[in-house]
Amino acid sequence: MSKVRVRFAPSPTGGLHLGGVRTVLFNYLFAKKNDGDFIVRIEDTDQTRFVQGAEEYIFDCLKWCGLEPDESVLHGGPFAPYRQSERKDIYKKYALQLVEAGQAYYAFDTPEEIEAMRERLKVEGSSSLQYDHRSRMKMNNSVRLLPEETQALLDKNTPYVIRIKVNPNEFVSFTDMIRGDIEFDTNNVDDKVLLKADGMPTYHLAVVVDDYLMKITHAFRGEEWLPSAPIHILLWKYLFGLDAMPEWAHLPLILKPDGNGKLSKRDGDRLGFPVYAMDWKDPQTNDITKGFKEIGFLPQAFINLLAVLGWNDGTEQEVFTMEELIDKFSLDRVHTSGAKFDFEKAKWFNHQWIQKLEIGGLMLEVGSLLKSNGIAVSDDGYLEKVILLVKDRCTLLTDFVQQSSFFFATPTHWDAEAVKAKWNDDKKAFFHSLITKLNDAPSWDAVTIETVFKDLATEKNIKPGELQLPLRVMLVGGKFGPPVFTIADMIGKDETIKRIATATEIFG
Repeated sequence: MSKVRVRFAPSPTGGLHLGGVRTVLFNYLFAKKNDGDFIVRIEDTDQTRFVQGAEEYIFDCLKWCGLEPDESVLHGGPFAPYRQSERKDIYKKYALQLVEAGQAYYAFDTPEEIEAMRERLKVEGSSSLQYDHRSRMKMNNSVRLLPEETQALLDKNTPYVIRIKVNPNEFVSFTDMIRGDIEFDTNNVDDKVLLKADGMPTYHLAVVVDDYLMKITHAFRGEEWLPSAPIHILLWKYLFGLDAMPEWAHLPLILKPDGNGKLSKRDGDRLGFPVYAMDWKDPQTNDITKGFKEIGFLPQAFINLLAVLGWNDGTEQEVFTMEELIDKFSLDRVHTSGAKFDFEKAKWFNHQWIQKLEIGGLMLEVGSLLKSNGIAVSDDGYLEKVILLVKDRCTLLTDFVQQSSFFFATPTHWDAEAVKAKWNDDKKAFFHSLITKLNDAPSWDAVTIETVFKDLATEKNIKPGELQLPLRVMLVGGKFGPPVFTIADMIGKDETIKRIATATEIFG
């Protein structure tokens, strides 16, 4: 058996959808499990859709996800170049080979002529508005024209495309690694363009030629590409033989939360969650579309949640490391039906990974987040203690800012409304007395602080429970955070007393 070689072939047209990352992940897992190679090939043959910066963005996303390829534009490899626009001369040879064999033809039709053809078919009530075996004999192409007429047009440099010639009344079939045997009736397949007027190949020709030349053994792609399968099978048959064709697997779609159709960027915007791996800034409008990374997802959690969208290992296990995924991944456990995306479940995965990671795995992320929010962290040991205290309260990495900033800086705002309903002169007097008691405390630790606090509450005949919320708001700024006496212990005597004094006046 040939060495396993799989590929991901994105177009540099914008943000990287989570469905694309899942395709990368399944390719990657299959390659690594089988000691194979994972290749990234940039499909930029449609220059009208090319977006500046999108290629670099794709590789940045893969790096963040931990899914870096063995061969690519960046990593090199024995089958370079890995950017299709740099392979332009390769494709025309194969397109002309098909024309010579009568399996493709020159089409000289203008866009206006093609539109007129469709309007005519619409008026005639045709069930198909395609350029195919039914319409080609009425169009301006080398199937209808005499050879000398075709040559005359070529000699005059008349613009043309090359289309595959799909014969009617045939059946094209293949065995999908996920879906089993699939068959297509060629009567429903149109004569797709293989080579465009600018000399660039379309996806259909380029993907077949490149998969052959790069020795791809398995091709995974979304099920939306199934309608293109008959064209690709015919091209494999005509150019290289079906024995050379990779094994195919068409992955299930990632669906909207209600299951009604494929998840899109618009759905994410409407429902308030990202669908891109990382922030994407549109170079034309400068609009930023949010990504999972920037809203606070760990890459391990992002990969984990994608892995179980359409796959499971047959057990109840949900949280997987990359090593476990590589070990357990198999295509026979990939579902044939689409998987609904659930953002609440996605956040659950992130919370699980925040708990699962050792502190060292969070230090850099949390420290960087605090710094970007203007909070200086000078003591790594102190930061580690803070993370241990608050991490079970954090679902997203960004939660660490709210849940830990008060350990490093005095709050600038206090939720006075949370306190005022039950605030009175007795409580104000209590906290004035507490300042004195804390100042005179024999030691400074959570147990001592709690003892002083409760003894004073008993002396003043106030229930401690009625005083703990005001104390929390004084120290933290709001109704959140770990045990309040632990907070006081961590921030120190002087800072605790200062915050109580400041907030007491604000509440008063």
